[in-house]
Amino acid sequence: MPPICPSDLSALHRLLVACGDYASQQSQQSFQVFEKGVDDYVTTVDQLLDQKLLAGMQTLFPTDGIVTEENRATAEQFQRRDRPLWFVDPIDGTDDFIQGGDHYAVMAGRVVGGIPQAGWIYAPVRRHLVWGGPGWGLFEQTGDGESTPLIPKEPPFDPNQSWAMVIGEKDERRFGAAIAQSFPKVQLLSLGSFGLKVLAVITGRAGIYIYLNGRVKLWDTTGPLALARAAGLVCCDLAGQPIQFTEPNVAPHTLIHRQPIVVGWPSYVEALRSPLNDIVTAIGRPQ
Repeated sequence: MPPICPSDLSALHRLLVACGDYASQQSQQSFQVFEKGVDDYVTTVDQLLDQKLLAGMQTLFPTDGIVTEENRATAEQFQRRDRPLWFVDPIDGTDDFIQGGDHYAVMAGRVVGGIPQAGWIYAPVRRHLVWGGPGWGLFEQTGDGESTPLIPKEPPFDPNQSWAMVIGEKDERRFGAAIAQSFPKVQLLSLGSFGLKVLAVITGRAGIYIYLNGRVKLWDTTGPLALARAAGLVCCDLAGQPIQFTEPNVAPHTLIHRQPIVVGWPSYVEALRSPLNDIVTAIGRPQ
């Protein structure tokens, strides 16, 4: 069953699509870029859309907590456990957006009782909206077309045949050579947005996605991992423990996950998690 009523669902979709389409239009215009931290950037487009999403979602869900990436004051709501929490990313994949790429998205996710309940990813370049959650299902819509069920696709896993793993650019630079040496048939794929990386696994472009960089936050993960759980994917760390959305596995002030993240089809995770853990242990995770 949908976690929100049909009218709120339609209004949320209009808000996400409007924000994503605005980002797509502005990607060809002049905008300012600021450095929030080391290799962590924000644009004036992120900031404007953050304000629009926060205001719109507060109107739609006045009794829920709304946490957005660019309004750090909203992170205080993470400490509350008495109501649903939304985590919102105005542009997931900002680096790709800045570089004029296609792999960015607007994302929202809803957590209830520390568990991702529902997620939304809108990729404006393709005008592709995906939403759903555990016990609800997965759905997609492109442009002005009708919404249809999204059918997850599990790629076959044969270590003796070519197979694909999704990995971010920073993790590929640190671990890619060792992974390729251990798994000669692997193809490493990189897409800008965390959400689009997870969708690549859900739709069968790859069998597994690993995130080891130690910087991903709740607004990056909540929506995508809700969709992953709905698809039947395993979402765990390198020790096989489920990804948690509460302390101590999330830093309360920064909302950074303290667990490395593995998202994959069960056959891939079963075969690869332990060897990947050995590789990461030998090289060491970034601090």
